[in-house]
This record gives sequence, C-alpha cells and structure tokens, in this order.
Amino acid sequence: MVILIPSLIMYVIEAYGWRMVLGPSAESVPFWRLLAIRTAGEVVNMTTPTAYLGGEPLKAYLLKNYNVPIAEGAASVVIAKTTMTIAEVLFILVGIALGFWILGPGSSAGQSVAAALVSVGLLVCSIAGFVFIQRRGLFASILGMIRKLGLRIRSLESQEEHLHSIDQTILNFYSHHQRAFYASTGVYFFGWMAEALEVFVILYYLGGPTDVPSMISIAALAVFIKGGTFFIPGSLGAQDGGNLLLLKAFGYSDVTGITFALLRRFRELVWIGIGLLCLALVGKGAVRQAAERQE
Repeated sequence: MVILIPSLIMYVIEAYGWRMVLGPSAESVPFWRLLAIRTAGEVVNMTTPTAYLGGEPLKAYLLKNYNVPIAEGAASVVIAKTTMTIAEVLFILVGIALGFWILGPGSSAGQSVAAALVSVGLLVCSIAGFVFIQRRGLFASILGMIRKLGLRIRSLESQEEHLHSIDQTILNFYSHHQRAFYASTGVYFFGWMAEALEVFVILYYLGGPTDVPSMISIAALAVFIKGGTFFIPGSLGAQDGGNLLLLKAFGYSDVTGITFALLRRFRELVWIGIGLLCLALVGKGAVRQAAERQE
C-alpha cells in the first residue's frame, strides 16, 4: 500500500489549493470535509467522459450544505480548476524539457516529446483564452453564445441571475485576490509533483533506475497521456498502453512497463472506491441537512 501514499499526498495538497481560493467561506468547512467533497467530485471526473469536468458542479452543490453561498462555491470550483490546470501545464512543460534532455531531440522518443510540446502549446492558448473569458464573464458569455445560436435553454435562463452572481464573484477574485491565485497555482504544482514521487516509489520497488529527472519526466508525460484520453471513461486501455510505451522510451523493459501500468491502474481503482464512499457519506449528509431545513 506504499504506492497509495503519494496519491494521498496529492489529494491533500490539492484540497488545500482549493481551500485557498474558497475565500472567507473556507472557515465554515472543516478541511477533512473539503477533502471528502473533492474526492467525491474526482470519482465522477475519473469515471465519466466529461473532460474531467463532470464532478465540478457536484463539488459546488455539496459545499452549499456547509453554509457556503452557491455563487462562492461555484466560483471557487471554476478558479481552482483553472489554477490546477495551469499548474498541470507547467508540470508537463518541465517534464517535456527534461525528456528532451534525457532522450535527445533526434531520437524517435524525442520526436514524440516534441509533438507533445506542440499539443501543450495549444493547451496553453486554450487556458489563456479560458482565463480571458472568465474575466469577461464566463456564464454570461455562454448564455450570449447560446442566444446567438437561436437556442433557448430554460434551465439556464431561469438561473441567469445566479449565473451573473457567479461571474461577479470570479471577477472580484481575479481583481482583489491575485496573490491567492498564484499561491493556489504553486500549491497545485507541488500536488502534481507528487505524481513523480509515485513513479519513483513504483519503479524503486520494481528494481529499475530511479534518477529524479527521469521520474519527473515520466510522471509529467503520463499526466499528458491521461489528459489526452479524457473522452474515454477512466482512460481505459489508452492510458495503460501509453504508460507502457512511455516506460519503453525511457529504457525500461516490457515487463516493467506493464507492471507499472497495472499498479497505477490499481491505485486508481482504490481511489475510485474511496471516492464512492466519500460520495455516499457527503451525499447522505446533504440529504439529511436538506430534510432538516424543510422541517
């Protein structure tokens, strides 16, 4: 169970990164509850083909049961997703740079890393565009686009006032809490670095070489592979095959690559189980509190 320690560290760090952008309402939510809510949301992200976004509304909804206004909760989810993604891209860029240094740009593996760099460049542009839209009003822009297309979604239109409130909360955060934004990004970056610790632990017990630059590069490129297969529930097959090819590119044997992929899949299955348990517990609490309010 040693391989679960790095991912536990990552979950704790990332929950703290979310807490940093939650604002004053963070004081009303015990940290272990916030960690449980994040874990419950992540199990939805991991098991549904929603580009790792399906669990985000759930997190905002569950926060409401701890006296966190829905606007603040939803805004914190959007901002935390932004800082986490920026940190992820920085981590991948570090991994690509180390991959070039270790493998060499002329090798076939180096050419694959170069192709990954182009993809990450597109991702950077997308993130910059996403932050720009947030500053102009994320939900207002979505509603405006829907109306320009001549579509009417009554569920969105009925919540227009709440959506504008979320936009205003996001804008206020970017205007007055830039230090918290950068701090959250830094915290998330250390959370991603825990991926490298997991790679080190697995390969150490498999008896392979474990130099730090290779561990960081393998971890970052594995994150990139997983992100590129978001449309497949759980990245089944694609992630495992990608990890095998990645390990071979760094000189590890097929057996080591397959074992590595299976151990990481085992870790994910364990966290899916923990996430479902957290979802059941916090969901049950939400239902109970809603019933108490109705009484």
